[in-house]
Amino acid sequence: MSFPRAAGILLHPTSLPSRGGIGDFGPAAYHFVDFLAAARQGLWQVLPLGPLGYGNSPYSATSAFAGNPLLISLERLADHGWIDRSKLDALTSELGPVEYGYVFSHKMPLLFEAGRNFIASSSGDAGNRFARFRADNAWWLDDFILFDSLRAHQKLECWNQWPHDLAHRDPSALEEAREELAVDLEIRSALQFAFYEQWQALRRYCSERSIRTVGDVAIFVNHDSADVWTHPALFRLDENLNPEVVAGVPPDFFSKTGQRWGNPLYRWDVMKSRGYEWWIERLRWATRNCDYIRLDHFRGFDQFWEIPAADPTAVNGRWVDGPKDDIFEKLRGALGGLPFFAEDLGYITPEVHALRDRLQIPGMAVLQFGFGDEGAHMYLPHRAEGKIIYTGTHDNDTIVGWWNSGAAEHERRHAEAYLGRSDDGIHWSFIRAAQSSVASMSIAPLQDVLGLGSEARMNTPSLYGGNWRWRFTPTQLTSELSAKLAHLAEVTDRLPKPFPVLADENFAA
Repeated sequence: MSFPRAAGILLHPTSLPSRGGIGDFGPAAYHFVDFLAAARQGLWQVLPLGPLGYGNSPYSATSAFAGNPLLISLERLADHGWIDRSKLDALTSELGPVEYGYVFSHKMPLLFEAGRNFIASSSGDAGNRFARFRADNAWWLDDFILFDSLRAHQKLECWNQWPHDLAHRDPSALEEAREELAVDLEIRSALQFAFYEQWQALRRYCSERSIRTVGDVAIFVNHDSADVWTHPALFRLDENLNPEVVAGVPPDFFSKTGQRWGNPLYRWDVMKSRGYEWWIERLRWATRNCDYIRLDHFRGFDQFWEIPAADPTAVNGRWVDGPKDDIFEKLRGALGGLPFFAEDLGYITPEVHALRDRLQIPGMAVLQFGFGDEGAHMYLPHRAEGKIIYTGTHDNDTIVGWWNSGAAEHERRHAEAYLGRSDDGIHWSFIRAAQSSVASMSIAPLQDVLGLGSEARMNTPSLYGGNWRWRFTPTQLTSELSAKLAHLAEVTDRLPKPFPVLADENFAA
């Protein structure tokens, strides 16, 4: 697929300076979109938006389809009568890093109260919209809300540790659970309704300003998820419903033992025999909720690293063939196109590049990686034709943090030779180089736009705890900053181009 020449910013919604300790789809999100519009940015990239699981990582969600309820704006729910605005006074208005313990203990009860109120009083258009949402999305919603409710009642134990009949999805046990948990299931349905209503309203606001949203789909899913519980036959599980083998990457320059991610691997033969139906549904849903999709760990579609589940590290893994072209041809037929680009960073074989080229899916270039040895030059702006270029990603240190403490001396020397010196900071040298490159789309994390140091890093791979917490403050988005970005977008031919505005559906939430 051909992508427009555009510029944008990577910012996960949790990083917005919203009330209640975590970013959400409320006023701060709309103010951020106004900033993007003033800065003539045509792209807003987010990370996966699913409900949080292990380590509060958006890449370890408990569903490939559901939304994270913590992103629901209580202020917008109050606007629509779901909850009395005075109840929101109990939430902190202080800014700073996300404290997930506080957010779960203070915001979730208010969300459930709002959902309970909505169920008790919903009628008219809102009630009809909710009923339609439940009917249209029953194919994923019914299993997710049951999983979510059971998981809460089982004190967040992994689903294969639940009572045998529930873990093995005995029909009579599931029906009994649905009857016992009927009220709770309705509330959880209402929260998913609120999530998607608010997200689509925000997307429409973006589209009115010629801003496209860029989503992110992780190739693997969490073992402790509604997806694996609902479709165990699609995953490599043993008789106790534990993973036989798990995903990761082999030892490399960054880790002598590799990375053991722990996600269960797919039974690709079973998926193929079913016409890749689950994947088609997953990516059709993704494209309904974002304009473009980044496919995380694209390499895994060609070959993936299979690690024995009993091993504590990734050392004893092996490369195994993935579905290659087959799955994408099925997706192209079902979706009418492939609005995807590939995360193809790290050691990528010629076969992976060939697969991506055959499918005409653009790859990525990360400028921060471009100043090492000669092989790193593939990430430099003059080599980025047909790619999506980034200054850095959510997994990188910020440009300023990397420059001050992470970059080797020869990397700084190479960067200065390529970029020249910059009176307004090394981060602006990187942003200007990315935007003036031959890449189709240029994206910078907001931390780089703001010139922040390592304290603003979003994630350090393989480090458990302390990630996904950064938030900015409203005063950091100045008119001077938006004017500077807008001027750069203009002179690099990256001004947003209008596209059809999403339909106005009178979003109830």
